[in-house]
Amino acid sequence: MYLEHYGLSEPPFRITPHTDFFFAGANRGATLEALLYAISHDEGIVKISGEVGSGKTMLCRVLMERLPASVVVIYLANPSLSREDILYALADELGIPPLDNCRPATVMRALQEKLVALYAEGKQVVVLIDEAHAMPVETLEEIRLLSNLESNRHKLLQLVLFGQPELDATLSRPDMRQLRERITHNFRLEPLVQTDIAEYLDFRMRAAGYRGPSVFTPEAIGRIARVSAGLTRRINILADKALLASFANGSHQVGSREIEAAIRDAEFSELPKSSRRPRASHALSWASGGAVVVLFALAVWQYLFRPTEPSVTPQTNATSPDPSQMRLPATPVESGIPGEAVSTTPLLDKLLEESRPWLQSVASDRWFIQLFTAIDANDPTQVESFLANIRNAGLEMGQVRVYRLTSGDKPRYGILYGDYVSRQEAVNVLNTLPSEVKRYRPYPRQALRLKLEGKTMNKD
Repeated sequence: MYLEHYGLSEPPFRITPHTDFFFAGANRGATLEALLYAISHDEGIVKISGEVGSGKTMLCRVLMERLPASVVVIYLANPSLSREDILYALADELGIPPLDNCRPATVMRALQEKLVALYAEGKQVVVLIDEAHAMPVETLEEIRLLSNLESNRHKLLQLVLFGQPELDATLSRPDMRQLRERITHNFRLEPLVQTDIAEYLDFRMRAAGYRGPSVFTPEAIGRIARVSAGLTRRINILADKALLASFANGSHQVGSREIEAAIRDAEFSELPKSSRRPRASHALSWASGGAVVVLFALAVWQYLFRPTEPSVTPQTNATSPDPSQMRLPATPVESGIPGEAVSTTPLLDKLLEESRPWLQSVASDRWFIQLFTAIDANDPTQVESFLANIRNAGLEMGQVRVYRLTSGDKPRYGILYGDYVSRQEAVNVLNTLPSEVKRYRPYPRQALRLKLEGKTMNKD
């Protein structure tokens, strides 16, 4: 109803998970990157927990889109399956012929044979279980048994559990100790704080086509923060109703009056005490579990951007090392001209400059391949190392583009490849990339999503 009033192309605050509206702020983007890394490089069970309406299903859907084509994704949305039913559900999803009236052991054996065949084809099978907190205890025990399916050297099935805090309570029971020990990574989606909510509202509006100044006043944002408890579903409901109230009043701004009308109409139920107030700061959220995201981001960065030069051979005489074998730190080199220094990132600097015209002119409906996004890239020499790696792998550097985003005072670099008319064309090219490049888990992406992502692009 209010779309034309605000110049919107679609509703900005739908409560259904629309992946084009995935908000990467408030550690959501870092959590997604950590999840991708955990699934691709680990062999344990992964758990993501969060309060009702915190964005778990949205994260799950975006994760499904970002996983590479070599991953077979099974999404289970029905948590009330019995332990036998979950076996039949997995067999059906994997295309195993009907096994009605077979014993669970027979179904498990058929599953293992199918998983071994897929593994031989270079496929990885990932099971995403939504609403896992509602699973019967017996079914959770079956999850533990499924995690035992393995070849001689690798797990055949990666399991990811999405659930409310009740899942944590269930897993804390003594009889759940064996399953709890199999969970190698725990992530928690924390509520948004007020500054996050301001960014979130602005992001969703602009993702829906809005091009004007901020619609929500600081007073309105503060009121939303208090009433929503930082939960994205409640934020969406309040923002949608407030926009409608503003439209009815003939205004283009949402203030306290519109928010109060939205609050009265929403009639939210009482939250558990632990969820009534959003986290006081990002530091607190890290202390309560978000720190694992930061550690994972650091691990991804160090793993992917490790130096390509051979390590230095230890010297027999530790007190007198050979100067020719010493590695110097990555600092600017004197150019011979007083006051000037030679850049230590010439390839990065060159690509940043050459990429600007394309980034400014590319049509929103074009597609490309996102090779990698650096998290908190304070050291550009690490990006230089990554670019050298993909160049050495034989990638056509004329198709490589680099952008720089700034969030606050923290820069991030993104590496793109190609320019395609459709997602399928991008996928086709992605499948032909060298294996050395594929290990960085590239994925197809539309230019529109990149334009909406950053506030500042390629600015030094």
